[in-house]
Amino acid sequence: MGIPLRQAAAVSRYLVTQKLLRKKRYPLVLMLEPLYRCNLECEGCGKIQHSEEILDTYLSPEECWAASDECGAPVVSIAGGEPLIHPQIDRIVEGLIERKRFVYLCTNAILLERWLPKISPSPYLTISVHMDGLRAQHDKSVDREGVFDKAVAAIRTAKAKGYRVSTNTTVFNDSKPDEMAQLFNFLVDDLNIDGMMVSPGYDYPKAPNQSVFLKRPEMMATFKKIFDSPDRKRWRFFHTPVFLDFLQGKRAMQCTAWGNPTRSVLGWQRPCYLMNESYATTFVELMEETEWDRYGYGRDARCTNCMAHCGYEATAVGTTMASPLEGVRAALGTIGGRQSS
Repeated sequence: MGIPLRQAAAVSRYLVTQKLLRKKRYPLVLMLEPLYRCNLECEGCGKIQHSEEILDTYLSPEECWAASDECGAPVVSIAGGEPLIHPQIDRIVEGLIERKRFVYLCTNAILLERWLPKISPSPYLTISVHMDGLRAQHDKSVDREGVFDKAVAAIRTAKAKGYRVSTNTTVFNDSKPDEMAQLFNFLVDDLNIDGMMVSPGYDYPKAPNQSVFLKRPEMMATFKKIFDSPDRKRWRFFHTPVFLDFLQGKRAMQCTAWGNPTRSVLGWQRPCYLMNESYATTFVELMEETEWDRYGYGRDARCTNCMAHCGYEATAVGTTMASPLEGVRAALGTIGGRQSS
């Protein structure tokens, strides 16, 4: 596991506190969507299929900070849409860091080099770049040529300037296991990124290309082939070993949707980042009035083929905290990777 020791310690303290308070449900990561507007139209994305009125709506920095204060999660993942389109994204990031939140700024990196002078490196900031494959695969996934090369150049620049950089890879039906292994080798060996995240694509009903999505048995078979690579031990993931086992079908888990609550331009999204059944006005309303037991694998048909980390990583973290053996596995993974405090 590639999570830095400072973040691992802070999250561990937070989790222990929630346990001592005997809270049944609590957030781990705030999924913050300050806009839905994007400068790409990825073939497997369901986030940009909104009206122009909604696409023109942005959360203010104050609304973003208030969401973080209201939620209290130690980690904030800023997604969208493309966050770097937001004209005040630097202020949003700065305010979250002032609150000692560990911020993952998700981006396709097209605008990254333009924004770097305005966003200072920090141990609380990780720039998370979308990378769905090597050049041909990635550019096909985002439906635009040249994006892979631009992302690679931006990552090199960010690393040279002292930023922590991770990548986020979505695995689709046409993602070949051997090419995924080549991508991870390239990211670790050539770009020297600090860590990676990986997840199967969620089958958004409104995504432009419905043929790209895997069914759950196919997901497990694909990830097993990927992690069977002899190079696996060199890859640094921002995931628990439990979640990576889950992706390969080595253990069963139920979704913990409330672990990654989403605040978007439309409100607090029910029940999760991937499904917008309805919206709550406040975080308390989201947590207390959502019928959480209605959702998850075997409960809601929309969850049948979902194995996304935004739903299951929080479950995996809980399993790790509850098991001394899993805790040791996670600790060894953290110690084994290149860390910064």
